[in-house]
Amino acid sequence: MIKQLRIKDYILIDELIANFDKGLNVITGETGAGKSILINAIDIAFAPRVSKEVIKHGKEKAVIELVIENTKHDLTKLFEENGVDNNGEEIVLTKEITPNSARSRVNGTLVNQEFIKNLKNYFLDIHSQHQTYAFMQPKYHITLLDNYAKDLYGEKLNLYREKYKEYQHLQSQLENLKTASNATESQIEFLQFQVNEIESANIQNPTEDEDLTNELGVLENAEKLKELTGSSYWAINGDDGSIIEALGKIKQNVSKAASMDKNLEELESNLIDAIERLKDAGSNLREYSQSLDNDTERLNEIQERLFLLDKLKRKYGGTLESVLETFDKLSKDLNAIEFSTQNIEELENKINSLRKELEKTASEISESRKNYAQVLSVLIEEKLEKLELPKARFKIAVEPKELNSDGIDNVEFLISTNVSEDLKPLAKVASGGEISRVMLAIKSIFAQSDDINTVIFDEIDTGISGKASQSVADEIAELSKYHQIILITHQPIIASRADKHFYVRKSQSDETKVEVYVLTGENRIKALAELAGGEINEQSIEFAKSLILQ
Repeated sequence: MIKQLRIKDYILIDELIANFDKGLNVITGETGAGKSILINAIDIAFAPRVSKEVIKHGKEKAVIELVIENTKHDLTKLFEENGVDNNGEEIVLTKEITPNSARSRVNGTLVNQEFIKNLKNYFLDIHSQHQTYAFMQPKYHITLLDNYAKDLYGEKLNLYREKYKEYQHLQSQLENLKTASNATESQIEFLQFQVNEIESANIQNPTEDEDLTNELGVLENAEKLKELTGSSYWAINGDDGSIIEALGKIKQNVSKAASMDKNLEELESNLIDAIERLKDAGSNLREYSQSLDNDTERLNEIQERLFLLDKLKRKYGGTLESVLETFDKLSKDLNAIEFSTQNIEELENKINSLRKELEKTASEISESRKNYAQVLSVLIEEKLEKLELPKARFKIAVEPKELNSDGIDNVEFLISTNVSEDLKPLAKVASGGEISRVMLAIKSIFAQSDDINTVIFDEIDTGISGKASQSVADEIAELSKYHQIILITHQPIIASRADKHFYVRKSQSDETKVEVYVLTGENRIKALAELAGGEINEQSIEFAKSLILQ
C-alpha cells in the first residue's frame, strides 16, 4: 500500500507530505481546491511521460516521492534484474521532473519505464474519468474478463499466445518463400552470376585494396626509395665522416667531462642511448634498402588485382566491405530461392498443423470464457442491485471471431438499467450516476480477485445522491477491508466512512497555494456538515454527527 506521498514544487504545491493509512482514505474540499492534484501526483509517479507544465512556476524542478509498503509480493527477481536494492517491505519511488526530462528512481537507483510499469501492476489501480472511458470500450473487455479468470485458464492463454506468435512467424516466412519462388529463370541466372563473380574474387580482407595500393606505390618507386634509404644509411654509418663517427668523438669528450663532474653523467647516458638508437635506425635503413627490388611480375600482379577489385567496388557498393555485404545478401537471396521451391509445401503443412492446434486450444479457452462470463455477469448484477440498480441486467457477451492473438472470441459488456430496455453496449449507458455505479461494481468484483494493494477512485460518486450514495458508501467500505482505498468524494455519506479524512484547501494571497490537512474530531464534523449542507449550521452539524455514529 501507499504509506506516504511527498510532493515538492508541483503545480500549486510548494511542499506537502501526506501519510496514508490502511482502509479508506477520503479526500474532500471545495470545488476547484485541487483535490485531484494528489491523485494526479500518484499517477504521474508511475507515468512514462510527464509534461514539464507540472513544475511550479519559477522553480527548476518538481519532485514526487511515494513510500510503498510491500507485504504481498516477492520482487527479488525484478529488483535483481534491474540492479535495484531490495530494502525489504519498504519501496521508495521518486519521480524528478525538469524542463528537459523526467527521471524515475527506485530505492535511489535510476530505472526505466518498463520497470515502473511492472511495479504499478503490483501495487496500484487508479479509477479516473479516463479509465471510465477505457472500461466502456469493447476492446478492453476481453482483457478484464481474462484477468479475472486468470487462475482458470490464464496459463493456457499465455501458452496459446506464444504458439500464435510462432504461427505468425511461420506465415511471414511462407510469404517470403512464395515471393522468392516467383523469381524468373533469368533473374535466378543473373543472381547466380553476381554471386559467382564476387565469390571468385576470393576477397579475404576488406582492406586488401588499401594494402595493395600501398605496396604498388613502393614497387613503382623502388629505385628512388633504394637511393634515399641507402644514402641515409651511409650518412649515419659510413666509413668516413659519418654521424656515428662524429657522435663517437662527442661521446668521448663528454665521458671525460663526466669523470670530472658527476652532473654530466645523465647527459652522457642520454648520448650513449642516442648513439645506439641511431645505429639501430641505420641497420633498419640498410635492411630496407637491400630488400627493395624491381619486381615487375609482382607489379603487374597487383595492378591486375586492383583492377578487378575496383570493378567489383563500382558494381557492388564503393568499398570492399560493401562488396562483401552485398555478397552475403545475394547469397541469402539465392539460397532462399533454392530453399523455397522445395520447402513451401513443408512449411504450409506445418502452418496448417499449428493452426489446428491453435483452433483447438482457442476453443477450449472460449468455452472457459463463456462459463466465466456467465458467473461474472451474475456477480456484477448482484453488485448493481446492492448499488440501487435493482432492475439492472448485465451480460458479458462472448461471440465468435476470426483467430487472433486472444483466441476466437469477441467480448463485450452489455447492460440494461431499465426493465423496458434491451441489453445495450456498456458505452451507451447514458446516466452519469449509473455509469459510476456500474464502474464501481465492475471494479469491486475485479479488485477482489487480484493482488493489487491500492485502489484509487477519482470522484466515483459522480451523479448519485440519496439512497444510492449510501449503497456506494457501503460498497466502498466493504472493498476497503481487502484493499487500501484512496478516493475523492463530494458525498458526506461516503466521506463519513473514512478511516482517514484529508481536506484540501486552496488559498490565494501573493500566489496561489494548495494545502492538505488531516481532519479529526470537530474539524471533521464541520467538513462533513459543509459537504452536506453547503454551509455549517446547527442542522448540518447534527446530520454530520449522525453520519459518524452510523
